[in-house]
Amino acid sequence: MNVRLYLWQRLTAALLVPLVVVHIAVIFYATRQGMTAADILSRTHGSMVWASYYAVFVAAASIHGAIGVRNVLTEWSPLNDRRAGLFAVAFGLMLVALGLRAVAAVVLS
Repeated sequence: MNVRLYLWQRLTAALLVPLVVVHIAVIFYATRQGMTAADILSRTHGSMVWASYYAVFVAAASIHGAIGVRNVLTEWSPLNDRRAGLFAVAFGLMLVALGLRAVAAVVLS
């Protein structure tokens, strides 16, 4: 495996741990408070803090996932490294696009 990709995947994993913990804590808090989706959206509307937080989350998850998909494809499919890498880049870009669209929907709604 490419050492650079290995390090990127480990870096994004380390970044995702606190991001996921905070995300889950917020979900627990919101559900315990009986907040509806409308309540949550009213609190996140226009918040650059939440937009930035989730943009970093999307970027880290997209990079991490794309590298993982590449690794699975190179180990388990007939694709060579180049084709698996191209597929992984396309997959990562799709994750970024969908993730940022979701962030915009939550923050700009």
